Amino acid sequence: MSKDFQNFIDGQWCDSASGERFDNINPADSDDKVGTFPVSDPTDVSRAVASAASAFDHWRKVPPPERGDIMKRAGDIMTARKEELSILETREMGKVLDETRGDVQEGIDTAYFAFGQSSRLSGKTIPSEMPNKFNMTTHMPIGVVGVITPWNFPLAIPTWKIFPALTSGNTVVFKPASDTPATATLFVEILLEAGVPETAINLVHGPGSSVGRAIVEHPDIRAISFTGSSAVGKNINSTAGAQLKRVSLELGGKNAQIVMDDADLELALEGVLWGAFGTTGQRCTATSRLILHENIHDEFLAELKIQAQALRLGNGLDPDSQVGPVINATARDTIHGYVEVGIGEGALLETGGEAASGGALDKGFFYKPTLFSGVTPGMRIHDEEIFGPVLSVIKSTSLGESIDILNATEYGLSSAIYTRDINAAFTAMRDIQAGITYINGPTIGAECHMPFGGVKNTGNGHREGGDGAYEFFTETKTIYVDFSGTLQRAQIDNR
Repeated sequence: MSKDFQNFIDGQWCDSASGERFDNINPADSDDKVGTFPVSDPTDVSRAVASAASAFDHWRKVPPPERGDIMKRAGDIMTARKEELSILETREMGKVLDETRGDVQEGIDTAYFAFGQSSRLSGKTIPSEMPNKFNMTTHMPIGVVGVITPWNFPLAIPTWKIFPALTSGNTVVFKPASDTPATATLFVEILLEAGVPETAINLVHGPGSSVGRAIVEHPDIRAISFTGSSAVGKNINSTAGAQLKRVSLELGGKNAQIVMDDADLELALEGVLWGAFGTTGQRCTATSRLILHENIHDEFLAELKIQAQALRLGNGLDPDSQVGPVINATARDTIHGYVEVGIGEGALLETGGEAASGGALDKGFFYKPTLFSGVTPGMRIHDEEIFGPVLSVIKSTSLGESIDILNATEYGLSSAIYTRDINAAFTAMRDIQAGITYINGPTIGAECHMPFGGVKNTGNGHREGGDGAYEFFTETKTIYVDFSGTLQRAQIDNR
């Protein structure tokens, strides 16, 4: 059932200044309108920033463990409402219900991790070079932070950013993706119910071209955390950098799985099917390249083709569905455009390569799991992020060549190798250029207490998850306490 949603600004649910609205439609079922949402603009962003700024002085002085208690309560509420959140997510972005349950659970885990971290926001005590002098560091909140999130993990990724930001004492202006605004709204409602001050969290719906840009450009926002495309991330970094804002960018990927000839082939097959076609390939960590040793290439490819063709497409709320739709018509057209490019480049289309249709599929944006063989580095389908259910297979002759192929892109997020050879595994861990490497596991499956991020054009060096998120959302403050009662000049009086 459709409803009219609102922004949350300065402690109030409200419409945008323009009064305009946009529709949010289930990508699996065009008859299912999730709701309508405000089309906001810089005026709304300015109000949200003013609200967050007004809340900062109070919120930063709340003891961190007390802030952590609020995050725990949010986790408890999310646990109680897990199925409701999961169903809403599936309606908004399409992935099957088992996956959205995992998405929600990741948010719950992140809440409880924040609860634990709130008592561990520790600094260091460091010996002074002077007598009767004490040195230490502590971590201070930054201020108002802007959080801009994508649609493919509409709960997990906002929690990765917002829980650490709030736990660290910052206040937040949150712009979710316009394809998944209802999940974001429910998350904000949960934060408020848990006890986050009403002016400390502000939600502004609308397009990135106006709302996102206004957040990035606003002088009173001191940090930006963004997940999305590399092209947009570079623009954000350039714009925010002119104001010396702190910026965390989690961007694209072109992830590969290597399968060596000594691998457990059944396990490797399960891994690539999940890695390539889970979330319909719409993950920054999705397996979009498969590098097969020549000794097992033909056997593995033949079985992979059979298994890919057997995957069941459908509405994510249907328990028989294994693969849901892509997010919208534009995405489906882009994916098909890459398929045509791949054929034009001389790759062999093994299966898929077209929109899926018939019956209920006609109401959604479905695309068949697609498999190319004969792909080589330099082809666009090898080098460029497609963000859909398209897997490119490359043949290799050795471990060294496999690693070289894996590294032959501008991205470096996730990677995987299947092998029983411990020497090969450790060589891969050392030589693969990626922020994440899995041994005998698929390229997807991040855990919230571990660092998440990549190298090269995948990001700008910051990590989400684990301690890294709290490092990003705080400033290190160095403190000197001189109790000597005399003037002590460092590097002068003690040398």
